[in-house]
Amino acid sequence: MRKIRERIRKIYRKHTPSVKVPLIILMVMFCMIPLLVESRILASSSRQSQVERRIIDVQNQCQILSNKMSRTGYLTNSVVDNAAIDTELSLLSDIFSGRILIVNSGFKIVEDTFSLSKGKTLISNEVIRCFQGENTSRYDSLKHYFVLAIPIPEFEQETGTITTGKTAGVMIVTASTESMYSLEDSLNDKASLYEMMIFVILLILAVLSVHFIMKPFGSLIASIRRVGEGNLDEDVNEEAYRETKQISETINKTLEKLKAVDQSRQEFVSNVSHELKTPITSIRVLADSLMGMEDTPKELYQEFMHDISDEIDRESKIIDDLLTLVRMDKASSGLSCSQVQINGLIEMVLKRLRPIARKRNIELIFESKRDVSADIDEVKFSLAVNNLVENAVKYNKEDGWVRVTLDADHKFFYLKVADSGIGIPAEFKERVFERFYRVDKARSRETGGTGLGLAITKSVVLMHHGAIRVDSVEGEGSTFMVRIPLIYIP
Repeated sequence: MRKIRERIRKIYRKHTPSVKVPLIILMVMFCMIPLLVESRILASSSRQSQVERRIIDVQNQCQILSNKMSRTGYLTNSVVDNAAIDTELSLLSDIFSGRILIVNSGFKIVEDTFSLSKGKTLISNEVIRCFQGENTSRYDSLKHYFVLAIPIPEFEQETGTITTGKTAGVMIVTASTESMYSLEDSLNDKASLYEMMIFVILLILAVLSVHFIMKPFGSLIASIRRVGEGNLDEDVNEEAYRETKQISETINKTLEKLKAVDQSRQEFVSNVSHELKTPITSIRVLADSLMGMEDTPKELYQEFMHDISDEIDRESKIIDDLLTLVRMDKASSGLSCSQVQINGLIEMVLKRLRPIARKRNIELIFESKRDVSADIDEVKFSLAVNNLVENAVKYNKEDGWVRVTLDADHKFFYLKVADSGIGIPAEFKERVFERFYRVDKARSRETGGTGLGLAITKSVVLMHHGAIRVDSVEGEGSTFMVRIPLIYIP
C-alpha cells in the first residue's frame, strides 16, 4: 500500500496539474449547481401543482355528478334514467384514466365503471369518514394515482332540496397521474439536452475566462524564467492584478538583495585577494631587497627580517579571522550556550585590553547597572566584546576614553560601547559591518586591523538572535549598541 502511495505521489509530482483546471471546474460548478438545483425545485413544484390541480378538477367534476345523482335519485332507483348517469360516470373515469365506485348506505357497490366489483361490499376508512360527511383524499406518489371519497347527499323529494349533513352514498374515485409523469419525463429529456448545451457553453466560457485571468501570471512566469536563466538586470513588472503587482515587487526586492549579495561576494573575493596579496607582496619586496644586497649589515638584515615577520603575523591574523567567519557561516555551526555571568565576562575582556589602552593613555570605564546572567556562547561572545572594545581603543584619540555600559530588562540585556575616537562619517555607517570594509584603509593598516572584526561581531550577535547598531559623529566618537535575549531559544 505504501509503495502504491509513493508511486501516486511520484506521478503527481511529475504531472503537476495547472491551477487552471480547478479554476475551470469551480467556475462551471458554481454556475451549473444553482441551475440544476433550481430546475429540480421548479420541476418538483410544478409536479406538485399539477397533481393538486388534477385532484381539484376531479373533485369538482365528481361533486357536480354527485349532486346530480342525488337529485335524480340514483341510489333509490326512484328515477328510471340511470343509464345517463352511468354513461357520465364511465365518460368521467375515461377522461381521468381512473375508476369510479358508487357505494350505498349499506356499503354495497351499486356501480363500478370497471364492472368488476358491482354488488360487493366495500368498507374502508375513506368510506366510513365520507358517510360522516367528510371529503377525503389520498395520493400515492410511488404508484402515481390518487383516491377521492365524495359523499352523495340525500335529496328531499317534498322540498326539492339537498339535505345537509345526511349522506345517501359515497363516490370512490381512483384517478391516475401517469400521463402527467410521461409528459414531465419528456420535458425532462428536453431540459437535460438544454442543460448539456448550457454546460458546454459554460465550459467554453470558463476556459476562455480562466485563460484571460491567468494570462498576467503567464507573463509573470516568463519574466521569472528569464531571470532564472541569469538575466538579473531584468525587472519583473506585472501590474494587471494586485497579487501580481505584489509578487513582482517582492521578486524585484529579492533580486535587489541578490544583486547586492553578488556584488558583496565579488567585493569580498577582491578584498580577500588584495588583503592576502599585500603582505605577500611586501615579503617578496623585502626578500628581493635582501637577496640583491651584498655584504648586508647585520642591523639592516635584522630590520628586514623583523618587517617580514610582521607581514607574516598580519597574514596569519587575516587567515585566522577568515577561518573564524567561515566557521560561523556554516549551517552546522551551532552555539554552545550556557548560563554566564555577563558582568564578569566583560571585566575579563577589559582586563586583557587595558595594557593596550595604557600605551595611548586611554581610560577604560565599565558601568554595570545590575548583575546580568544570560544564555550565551561564552567563547564567541567574548570575541565579539573584545572586537568592539579593541576597535574603540585602536580608533581613539590620545588621552581618550572608552565606556562600556551593561544593563538589562526582563527579556534582553544591553551592551553599549562608547568612545571618544575619530568617529565614522554618516555615509559609511551602514557599511562598517561589511567584511574587509574600512573607512580609512591607510589608518586601519597602521593599527593592524584586518577589516573583519565588526563582521565577526555582527555574526556572533545574530547567532544569539540579537541585534547590533552604531551611532557615530565624525570627529566626536562612536557608540555601538548590542541587544541579546537573556534566554537563548534555538
